Formats: sequence, structure tokens, C-alpha cells
Amino acid sequence: MRVGIIQSSFIPWRGYFDFIASVDLFIFHDDIQYTKGDWRNRNCLKTEKGKRWLTVPVHHTHQSQRICDTEVVDDHDWRGKHLRLWKENYSRAPFFDDVIRLLGDMERGKRGLTISQLNVFLIRSICGFLGIGTPLRMSQEFSPVGQKTDRLLDILKKAGATEYLSGPRADAYLDKGAFAREGIRLEYKTYDYAPYPQFFGAFEGAVSILDMIAHCGVATRDALRSATPNVLVI
Repeated sequence: MRVGIIQSSFIPWRGYFDFIASVDLFIFHDDIQYTKGDWRNRNCLKTEKGKRWLTVPVHHTHQSQRICDTEVVDDHDWRGKHLRLWKENYSRAPFFDDVIRLLGDMERGKRGLTISQLNVFLIRSICGFLGIGTPLRMSQEFSPVGQKTDRLLDILKKAGATEYLSGPRADAYLDKGAFAREGIRLEYKTYDYAPYPQFFGAFEGAVSILDMIAHCGVATRDALRSATPNVLVI
């Protein structure tokens, strides 16, 4: 069984959903340290003036705070601001109604959530729209122990994994020999995608998948896969 383990992100880019669709089980690794200025609580849309950040305000009180414990700030209208920005920049897109329906899930969603709960809620909604049926679980369900590679391997063994799909940047810290010793195959995901029609000039791929859905609609489902095979490491 191929398993992927990644932190949740706020309405992430298409590579994130390609990753989910490429594994038999996807695990949100959210019982680890929350990092400021990262993808956990923000992402980009495209505007006439370039990329624009959409940021979810959170209560971050100490450095060791976990992603799954980081609460969303609900005492001002960030949801309404986000919706207005999408409407201002995408209302003419051919499939903007699909985006509005998905963002409506956010607007109508419960208050008092952690950023992890909000992210997972939206990712599940988008997976449903894209027809991605990969089971989604949380790392804390496995009561992981250890640090870095040992922690990942502990989750993988408890999940019954025979293969681990990782992002390529993890090459800098993964102990590849440990995977070989545990008999778990290690692969790196590739992110090689063709451009699709967009507004506002040259193509920009580093934006939320909602940009792609606005322009491609359900055809997004058929354009998720990387053109380059994954890289077998161990």
C-alpha cells in the first residue's frame, strides 16, 4: 500500500491534489509544529497586478504550538474578504460557479475551528469535486513516536504501508537507509504540469487549485497528473 504524509495546507495548489490521488492512503501530518509564513494558513490567487496572498488569521501563541492546535481567528470578516477577492478577479471565468460552491462550504462552515480542521474540511470538499476517493486520515490517529524519519516510519508501519510517496524536498533530511532497513519503498513525487488558460498574462502555476477549477471546471480532474513519473529512491 502506497502512503503519503504531508501537513495540511489552505486551499492548496494542484500538485497537492495530484499527490493525494497518487496514493492509497493520505495522512495529514498536523500533530507537529506550526510554522509561520508557510502554506498552512495561506495561498495565492492571480490578479491583474500579479499573485495575491489569501491569509487566514490564526492564534499563534508559542513556538512549539502544533498545527492541529492552532485556532482560526473568527472575530473579523476574513471569509467575506476572501470571497470578494475571488469575485473581483474570477467572476468572468467560465466555471466560477464551481469555485463559489466550494468557497460557500467555507463561508457556511462551522466557526471555532483549528487551521487543521478548516484545511481538511476544504480539501475534502475539493477532493469530492475532483472525484478523488483516496482515504484521508490524521497523523494523531497513529500516536506517532520519534522524530523526522523515525516518526514517519512509525506512522507508515502502523498504517501498513509498503511504499512511501514523498515530496522531493524531503531528500534533504530523510534517512533513506532507514526505509531500506524497514523494507518500505521510497519514491519522490514529480510535479510536471502543462499550463491551462488563465487571466492576467503569463501562466502562473503556484496558485490555489481553485484558479484551475475556475478556468477548467470538471476537466481539472483529467489534468491533475504530472507528466513525469515519480522517482524511485529505494
